[in-house]
Amino acid sequence: MKKIALHWQILIGMAAGIGIGLIFNQFSWGNLIITDWIKPFGNIFINSLKLIAVPLILASLIKGVSDLKDISSLSQMGLKTIVTYILTTLIAVSIGLGIVNLIQPGASIDEDTRQELLDAYAGDAELKKQDAERQKESGPLQALEDLVPDNIFGAASDNSNMLQVIFFAIFFGIGLILIPDKQSKPVKDFFDGFNEVILKMIDIIMLAAPYGVLALMAALVVEAPSADLFYALLYYSLAVVSGLALMILVYILIVWIFTKKSPGFFLKGISPAQLLAISTSSSAATLPLTMERVEEHMGVDAKVASFVLPIGATINMDGTSLYQAVAAVFIAQAFGMDLTLGTQLGIIATATLASIGSAAVPGAGMVMLVIVLGQAGIPEAGLALIFAMDRPLDMLRTSVNVTGDAAVSMLIAKSQDQLHDPQVKNWDDDYPKK
Repeated sequence: MKKIALHWQILIGMAAGIGIGLIFNQFSWGNLIITDWIKPFGNIFINSLKLIAVPLILASLIKGVSDLKDISSLSQMGLKTIVTYILTTLIAVSIGLGIVNLIQPGASIDEDTRQELLDAYAGDAELKKQDAERQKESGPLQALEDLVPDNIFGAASDNSNMLQVIFFAIFFGIGLILIPDKQSKPVKDFFDGFNEVILKMIDIIMLAAPYGVLALMAALVVEAPSADLFYALLYYSLAVVSGLALMILVYILIVWIFTKKSPGFFLKGISPAQLLAISTSSSAATLPLTMERVEEHMGVDAKVASFVLPIGATINMDGTSLYQAVAAVFIAQAFGMDLTLGTQLGIIATATLASIGSAAVPGAGMVMLVIVLGQAGIPEAGLALIFAMDRPLDMLRTSVNVTGDAAVSMLIAKSQDQLHDPQVKNWDDDYPKK
């Protein structure tokens, strides 16, 4: 397997997992075998990636910020990064609205299917509504208040607090810039070494990627809802997938036009991270591999990658925002509502802001979708219409999120003159050959 490229290994693992899941689905005891004896290995793989997400952000971001040497470089890169992420999110939402209005998937939902979906997923929809209500009740500056942790160890103990960890890492890096080199050098040397250790851990974990992906896909197949519900939502899925595919093309064009890198170069570099994102449905869990691919295989300087990618994994949710736009209009169509241009423009603004606040973990987009629906006056109970397809579509939109992070990092690196020829390291490069 070591001689096969990583993206092929992951694809083989995905195919094997789907095959095993389909075979075991034919037996009454199949679900129990998958759940008890195969799925745990997938969970262990995801947990191992999540395990190093916070140390990776702390080490790489502190190293990246402190390497910038002065505050002006940091502010310049930070402004470029945030503006670019917001622009790509606006493009994604607009694409989603255009496609869902063109295909009109909600028109294919009949009354019986609508009621079946509402009955099947009403409980899940209610839980998401309660989560969204708690967010709505917070004050206008709550997001800013939540950005600053009162205890960095408490913030680092939960991957959903990634923005707080990023804030501390940037703050710490600024402190290193502002003190004399004599005092900062030992600390910078420590984080340089710490960062190399984390990167080596990523290489080791990725040796198990094909097997972890196999376990995750097998579990997904046996836990999937009934086929009848999938057929009812075929047009809705087609709208989402078409939008996500179009967004991938937008990234390819952006990279091609602004960095002069070919589509083949870009897709080959990021494809293992895309496939892992499909398996994990989590930008945060995929972040370690995304950073490794962008730095070593796509030529982005570590100073840029370590700054742009952790921020992107937290605030850049292009796939999620596109999905929210499609889902909101789909639910409105299913209920026979005719949305005005003003309402759809409101969806663009709300989905863009909601995607920035969406956690980089599986299913978080559903909570933000409640806010989008509420702003547009669409019944939140309509969430139940799309729960059956949420998991597989979550996998795909996470892959788009990760692709967007990589594209923006190349764009920022090019603007900073920090885009170089790739320098690939194998996981065992540092070991003496016997």
